[in-house]
Formats: sequence, structure tokens, C-alpha cells
Amino acid sequence: MVRSKMLLVWGLLVFIAGVLISLNGCGGGQAVQKQPAQAKIEHVVVIFQENRSTDNLFQDPKLVAAGADIHSYGINSKGEKITLTPIPMGCNPPDSCVDYNPDHSHAAFVAMYDNGKMDGADKVKVFCFKPGQYCVPPNAQFAYVDPADVAPYFQLAETYTFADNMFQTNQGPSMPAHQYLISGSSAMRPPGQMNSNLLLAENPFGITTGTSDEDTGCTAPPEELVQVIDPATGVESPVYPCFDRPTLTDLLNAKGISWRYYAPSAGSIWTAPNAISHMCGPAHSAACTASDWTENVVLNYTQVLTDITAGNLTSVSWVIPSGQASDHPVTTDGSGPSWVASVVNAIGNSQYWANTAIIITWDDWGGWYDHVKPPAIFNQYEIGFRVPMIVVSPYAKANHISKTFYDFGSILKFIENNFSLGNIAPSATLQYADQFSATGDLSDCFDFTQAPLTFQTIPAKFDAAHFLNDKRKPTDPDDD
Repeated sequence: MVRSKMLLVWGLLVFIAGVLISLNGCGGGQAVQKQPAQAKIEHVVVIFQENRSTDNLFQDPKLVAAGADIHSYGINSKGEKITLTPIPMGCNPPDSCVDYNPDHSHAAFVAMYDNGKMDGADKVKVFCFKPGQYCVPPNAQFAYVDPADVAPYFQLAETYTFADNMFQTNQGPSMPAHQYLISGSSAMRPPGQMNSNLLLAENPFGITTGTSDEDTGCTAPPEELVQVIDPATGVESPVYPCFDRPTLTDLLNAKGISWRYYAPSAGSIWTAPNAISHMCGPAHSAACTASDWTENVVLNYTQVLTDITAGNLTSVSWVIPSGQASDHPVTTDGSGPSWVASVVNAIGNSQYWANTAIIITWDDWGGWYDHVKPPAIFNQYEIGFRVPMIVVSPYAKANHISKTFYDFGSILKFIENNFSLGNIAPSATLQYADQFSATGDLSDCFDFTQAPLTFQTIPAKFDAAHFLNDKRKPTDPDDD
């Protein structure tokens, strides 16, 4: 009897020791590493700006001195060294506009990439919208934005974490880029269905209505077409721009985690849910009426500011600007840095600062020169060129430059890990970006053991009131 009791006690001790070992071993260690993020980050805000490469937007001497990989010159297809020249960001007054827009189609990527030599930027076409001082100068693709115009971006990047090895997932323009940011793919159909291997590749063409709110997605006119690409062969073909595939929002819905997608208009190529049928409605719908749309898509991009101040910020938010505040060449009036600062300041000076991660990035390189070769090319449409990324949070590493290879899928990975969501399409034959093993999950941007950073307001030319009181109709992309 005594012996059996001793064995029972011994077995209990072994069991307890095993539990303790598992909590501190490899498996338990991974759980402990993720738990602080899950405990401390309750809100993720993704601010998606437009059409800038890292070399084009961040000619910041302080970042360069701190080790950021930013070049002030480029190499053209003739092997010539071209010094990047300064240009203004916006169009105030109008005669200071940069009235040209470099091509940023898949073909432009292929030309600039030049089989990995990164010397083809001078072969990228440049489209002039209004002849003037800046339309089109020599070496138009080899330019950088005047630092005085983007001071808020510099301060954010210098204060928090700046990722100088961040890349857009797609080798092309805005519409597919916005699809990747909400679903990790631009596939036509869900995994296993016919054409699930074809990816949305370009911005649409064939618009006939002239009404921006009906331009694209599942409410587009029948005449509208967009190119999809077979990433295995590089062959493109035209289809109607209404697709379906699993999205990150599906995972959020399944867990009862709140989200909103703020956008300036329904039919913009920047409004990703409008081209996903289960989020909008079936092809040729008169308007988007699906529950995802009616309950979570907000067609007033400045409402994010009032939602923050009213205590109504959802767990995950996508924030899409108007054309005026977008940083997009020709379209922008130069207010983009102030717009981003107004959102960051609203969060930083609210109850949400203590538990929020703000991720600021740009949707594509915009046809501007960038010297960094993508470290991995997965197929003939992924990965694309470098875009800037800034991570702002009380737990972001301060004054840090992350060298980790990131893409849009890394943002999705971070959200998935933070809210324990799993993967978007774990059984897909064609891998979704949140599953790219080569790219990180933003963990290098955070230190959840540090004392939380105290927020300091970011100075900017315009404050939140400017955007809330702006009565102009938000402009759509000038990309068609």
C-alpha cells in the first residue's frame, strides 16, 4: 500500500515536471513569445498609401546615417549613373505639379527588373497629363520627393521602426496590390476551383460609364475588363473584374473579431472588397449589398478619425486615402503625409495608444527607381519591388531599421498571429502570401518586453480638422 502511494506521488511529480518542461521548452517557448503580442495588441490599423518606392520617398539623411539602405542615384540600361533629382510631392500651387505618372504595370516591372539587373528604369514609360515644368523631365523615373514635403514620414520612420527590406507582393499596379493586402492573393477563384491559379495582374480597362463609383469590381459595367496572369507562364488574358477567394476578413468574421475598411468611394480600384463577390455581391450587381460590405465597409475615409475619438475603433482597420491625400503622382495635392500623421496622432492621443499597432505602407512602387533587387522571385508575378513601411506602436522598436524581408503577406501574418486566426487558405495549391515561408511576420519590428513608448504628437502641415472639414469630393485613382 505504501509502495503504491509512493508510485502515485512519483507519477504526479513526473507529470508536473513534464508540464513545466513543455511550457519552457521549444513548443512552450513559441507560445510564450506570441502571448505578449496577443495580450498587448488589441487593435491593428493598416494605412495604405500609394505609388512610391523607398528610394523615391525616403531620402532621409538621418535614416541613411543610421544604416537604411537608400540610394541617391541609380543605374540605367546603358550602365550610366543617374543622380536622383528632387520633385515636389503635390500640386499646390498647380504650376508646381508633377504632371506625369510612370508606368507601374507588370510590363513596367519586367522592364525595370531586367532579369535581376535592376537597370531598366529608363525603359519604363512615362505618361504626361499636362505639359509643364515637370512634364516630362529627363530621367523622369530617377526622382525623389523633396524631404520638406514628407517631414511627418521622416519623423515617424526615425522615431519608430522603419523597414527598408519591405516589398510589394505583386509585380504590378494598385488594384491587385489592394487585393493582396486583404487576402494575400489576387486569385480569380477559391482554391480547387477552375482558374484558381490565375491572378489579377493589372488595373482595369474598357470603362465606358465615366462614373467613378461604377468603375470597377463586381458592379462594373459589362464592357469593363482587366488582365489576369498565369504566374507559371506569365501569359495574361482579359476577364470581367469580379473575383472570389478566401480573405483575412473571413477569418476575422469566424472569430467574431471586429473590422472596418475605410475607403473614399465604392468603385475605386483601391477599394478591395468591391472586387470580391462574397464581400460585395455577384458579377454585374447594381451595387454592393453583401453583409461584409454593408456592415464593415465605410465609404467615408475620414470617419476613422471620428471613430477613434468616439471610442469606436474596431480590432482591425484598413485605411484607404482619397486621391488628394494618397501620395499618388498627379492625383495627390501633397497632403498625404499630413493625412497619415492625423490618423497616427488621433490614435496616439487617445485611449487606443496603449494597445494599438499602426502599420503604414505603400501599395506599389509607382514606376519610380529603386535600387534593391527583390530577394526572392516566387513566380512570374510575385514578388515585386520595394515599398516603404513604418510600424508605429508603444511596443515598436524605437529608432529601429528592420532588415527582415517583408511583403504584404507579412502584415497578414502579424494579424493572424496576433488574433490566433490561422491561415487564409491553408490547403491552397497556389500559396497565399500569408504562407510565404521566406518572408517575416513583423516580429522584428516589436519588442513586447520594453517599457511602452510615450507618444509624441507628429507635427504636420494639416491636422485632423483639415480633413474632416474638407468638402471636396474625394478623387479616385488616375490610373486608367
